[in-house]
Amino acid sequence: MQLILAQVEGIWIFLGVLILIPLAIVFYAIAIYNGLVALRNGYENAFSQIDVQLTRRYDLIQNLVETAKGYMKHERETLEAVIEARNQAVTAGQNAAAAPGDPKAMQGLMGAEAVLTGTMGKLFALAENYPDLKANENMLSLQDELTSTEDKVSYSREGFNNAVTRFNIKRESFPDNVIAGMYNFGPAELFELDSPEQREAPKVSFS
Repeated sequence: MQLILAQVEGIWIFLGVLILIPLAIVFYAIAIYNGLVALRNGYENAFSQIDVQLTRRYDLIQNLVETAKGYMKHERETLEAVIEARNQAVTAGQNAAAAPGDPKAMQGLMGAEAVLTGTMGKLFALAENYPDLKANENMLSLQDELTSTEDKVSYSREGFNNAVTRFNIKRESFPDNVIAGMYNFGPAELFELDSPEQREAPKVSFS
């Protein structure tokens, strides 16, 4: 009788193990999936902070160009280049905001920002030749706001890149990469600037 009871108990233990192991695997997979979702939401939220500052920056640039127009009438080509670059950056920023971390969208934004930074540098270099513009109170105020906004963009970009790095590390690690592959958690792109000039805020001081 005891032998029969022991055999029955052994069977139940065996069945319990067969049930618990798959359940443990399922719960572990769910935990991995939820972790990936949380990290993805983290870098998407971090990009929203960049988007706020970029939008502010684009508005300031437009206002700055409008102010400069009254003084730099002979620099129409440069002013138009800045506006065109600004508009392209706005579109690229909107695309990136719609899909933060998406490689194509982020590459588009980085390229547009590079062009905008270049045209802004030319504008400020030419503005040095216009003393009245340099002394304009509205221009001085705009340049101060633009410098502050550039600093905020840089700070927000650092936070975004850190969040993206954490996500990419998790999605590439085993066994997380298995779940990431099953549910299409693709790699997220960093918001990087290629040149040292881009990494610094544009020189907007006319002093």
